[in-house]
Amino acid sequence: MPPSPSDAIRLKIAAVADGLDAAYGVRRWRRHGPPLDELISTVLSQHTSDANTARAFRSLKDAFPDWEAVRVAPTPAVADAIRAGGLAAIKAPRIQAILDAILAERGALDLDHLDALPLPEAKRWLLALHGVGPKTAACVLLFSLGKPALPVDTHVHRVAKRIGLIGPKVGAEAAHEALEAGLGGDAARVYSFHLNAIAHGRAICTARRPFCGRCPVRDCCDFFRANPDRAAPRGGSETGGAPPA
Repeated sequence: MPPSPSDAIRLKIAAVADGLDAAYGVRRWRRHGPPLDELISTVLSQHTSDANTARAFRSLKDAFPDWEAVRVAPTPAVADAIRAGGLAAIKAPRIQAILDAILAERGALDLDHLDALPLPEAKRWLLALHGVGPKTAACVLLFSLGKPALPVDTHVHRVAKRIGLIGPKVGAEAAHEALEAGLGGDAARVYSFHLNAIAHGRAICTARRPFCGRCPVRDCCDFFRANPDRAAPRGGSETGGAPPA
């Protein structure tokens, strides 16, 4: 079990979450779909865009009447259905193996039992499925069941590390529990922080370079504290004020 975050880190995470909410808006939780649908969709989302994920998922649902049909179909047929999502030859057998494992464990193709489990137990159950990592498990638990599990994608990880919400050597997998603990187990808070950190990582705290002059949380940021000159205007692109919508 990772160590609990210090009071200082909790306060910092809370301040950043508040700042992101103020800049991008408080995101209200909504159910994205049944947990098994979310699990398969998240597998499809690996190494591709949201648009391609949606196309692949729709194509898969159109091609097969239910998850049992996907499970028993010839693997090339599943791969053809999800080709829009990329890496179809890898994802198709992975999806079928996950469905096999769920059926063997549960006797049915659903994950509704996870709703009644405490968060650590629900995580352990999902992580026992081959090919399911912390981010995928967190997506299922947060988006489908409203549990306070934080998916840490590349944007969330980069933003958290730059600001100093996690240590510079903390990897994405370890960041899940560290950031969840800092957000205090509040599912609404976790949901809003996740979506707003992604928005911030795409608009301002980008991989190529952070636009500190427009950052709404730069006063909390370790990177900006070490590089205060990053707030200086550069041809108008680094001026202060609200981030772009």
